[in-house]
Amino acid sequence: MTTTPGLRPKSPHFSSGPCAKRPGWSLKALEDALVGRSHRSKEGKARLVEVIERSRTILGMPADYRLAIVPASDTGAVEMALWSLLGARPVEVLAWESFGEGWATDIVKQLRLKDARVLKAPYGLLPDLKAVDWARDVVFTWNGTTSGVKIPDGSWIPDDRDGLAICDATSAAFAMELPWPKLDVVTWSWQKVLGGEAQHGMLALSPRAVQRLESYVPPWPLPKLFRMTKGGKLDEAPFKGDTINTPSMLAVEDALDGLRWAERVGGLKGLIARSQANLKVLTDWVDRTGWVGFLVKDPVTRSSTSVCLSFVDPWFLGQSEAAQAAIAKGVASALEKEGVAYDIASYRDAPPGLRIWCGATVEAADLEALTPWLDWAYARARAA
Repeated sequence: MTTTPGLRPKSPHFSSGPCAKRPGWSLKALEDALVGRSHRSKEGKARLVEVIERSRTILGMPADYRLAIVPASDTGAVEMALWSLLGARPVEVLAWESFGEGWATDIVKQLRLKDARVLKAPYGLLPDLKAVDWARDVVFTWNGTTSGVKIPDGSWIPDDRDGLAICDATSAAFAMELPWPKLDVVTWSWQKVLGGEAQHGMLALSPRAVQRLESYVPPWPLPKLFRMTKGGKLDEAPFKGDTINTPSMLAVEDALDGLRWAERVGGLKGLIARSQANLKVLTDWVDRTGWVGFLVKDPVTRSSTSVCLSFVDPWFLGQSEAAQAAIAKGVASALEKEGVAYDIASYRDAPPGLRIWCGATVEAADLEALTPWLDWAYARARAA
């Protein structure tokens, strides 16, 4: 297809993070933000608590789980958990994309845990979940943001496990069902599925995780930002809206706007339905298109948020690795130049391809409008 398509997406924002704002968002949504006010004021704390409680309700989190707003996005939340909880038991970390690889690096090279095992799989696949040893603490992503591979369910996690299940769920929370009783630590950021602003993370702890915090002291120093106990007991303050450091009240207001929108579209079920509908648009297009396929071949493990596409055209596959990378970047750049799709190149460590965010804040109609542009950009690249 070399003819320039006529219809453009109303929103070209298909980045996998920070992700698209909710439909209809504007700066007016932040008019009531408590700028210039202390987050420790009565009003400021009330809004922080509201973020926590609305999040708990939408996600269906068990009542005995603690939830806190923490610094440094999902990365900060995961590292708080790793530095505070690990070392009491042997550890396993699952890595099938770049973020899992990052947690493996933290565990093996930074914390230098002696009894740590890394279960790896290449992009597009999951490690053998049946091989996981639950006598150990287990660290894993639920949805591989850079590979498009998701864990389909929690059946592989035993209820009577000895170790903790530590789950980075940043591109899965608010888009997929999470089996809360099987997860002891769950983290995410505001900048993903609800399209919030960056730098703030969420950390959920099960009673088993709290018990670990109160019964185990790591042998390494803990920075102030990582400390979750006082006098050997859980410090309840961060889980009641007293954040460890100063949050942006603009970002807090934006998070509340996203949560209220999520409630209006039907809560978690509505958010999941929107994401699944978006994935279906791309699935239908891939099924009728010869040059493109999914990086994840198994539909059961294919993400509905961070959808990763690969080039399957024999012409493309016959090119050198350098040429393939240049072609893939050229397709993404052409679409960005036209203003129809921003930031859809595959992640820098992933195979050459495209990565299109299909979370709930993206409209299916925009994806429908995008697909002819994808055909157009690839046809131009091939003809060049």
